Amino acid sequence: SSYCSAALHTVLCINVMVFSLIEPRKWFTVNGRQRLCHPLPSLGVGHMWVQIMFKTSGGRRPKKKMYYRVNDLDRVMELQKKPSLILRLKSIIQSQRKQCVLLRDLEKEVGFVQKWNFMGIIEKYPTIFRVTGGNGTPPMVMLTEKADKIALEEDEARAQMEPILVKNLRKLLMLSVDCTLPLETIQLIENDLGLPNDFRQWLIPKYPQFFSVKDVNGRTSLQLENWDSFLAVTAREERLACEGVLTSKEKVRVLKDGNYFGPFSFQMHYPAGFRPNMNYLKEVQKWQKMEFPSPYLNAKRFELADPKAQKRVVAVLHELLSLTMEKRIHCCRNHRS
Repeated sequence: SSYCSAALHTVLCINVMVFSLIEPRKWFTVNGRQRLCHPLPSLGVGHMWVQIMFKTSGGRRPKKKMYYRVNDLDRVMELQKKPSLILRLKSIIQSQRKQCVLLRDLEKEVGFVQKWNFMGIIEKYPTIFRVTGGNGTPPMVMLTEKADKIALEEDEARAQMEPILVKNLRKLLMLSVDCTLPLETIQLIENDLGLPNDFRQWLIPKYPQFFSVKDVNGRTSLQLENWDSFLAVTAREERLACEGVLTSKEKVRVLKDGNYFGPFSFQMHYPAGFRPNMNYLKEVQKWQKMEFPSPYLNAKRFELADPKAQKRVVAVLHELLSLTMEKRIHCCRNHRS
């Protein structure tokens, strides 16, 4: 023990010398006596007061963040990849003058990496894509006769979908502040909304009574020309009305998972492994029963700090998803959440 004390004493003396060279020392009163030591926190060892160097992380070490995979979402995204490639290749073929694409030129259209994904699609779906060539003729890909016939029916399907697309586009503008949205914002989700790539050229000019294109703060924006109160009804309200929830006067009990089939409730699902306690469920039940303003009311009228306004944000997102073709929106155009 005497050897350890001597060694510790030597180390502490060296520390004192180092600190005296690095930073000026100051006099401090310790137990009524003046002590010369470093101005930072010190530790008394025997008759000496010296600085102890230590590292700090600035607080507690952050816990490791846990991520949970949603298998159903992964499965949906995986199923979405193949149809998107098929539709992309179909559009490329139809955009060509001869309705075919040379395989060697496919890389120019989609890039070197994506080219091999498209080659796999061509090989896997011979009922959709037909490869011809040989005997000195470069191989090329085109639509099969059956696929070409189905593709020709797209114009008819588009005509039938047009009233629905116009209605959903009007509702989307009614959800926005001042009933105006930048065109580039709409174009980011045009496929999710079911809008064709050229909707600005062929759809908007056909309905001047509903839409107008204007410059708002230097951005080309789509503006709603008139408000329709009959459209200011959410898909959630329509569903609850069909189920009789809005008109029912019966007392509805809250389920153990916090779901409550009332006029202001949302169906909730918890991630795998999550087990809410009773206090958490009580707060969920309170939130489920809380009223909130309509998503179609102007957001400028509400304070975001208001719990009802915060719940209204959930209703806005819920209504926005109901306007999409698959009840979901990609985070980016190339399968970004």
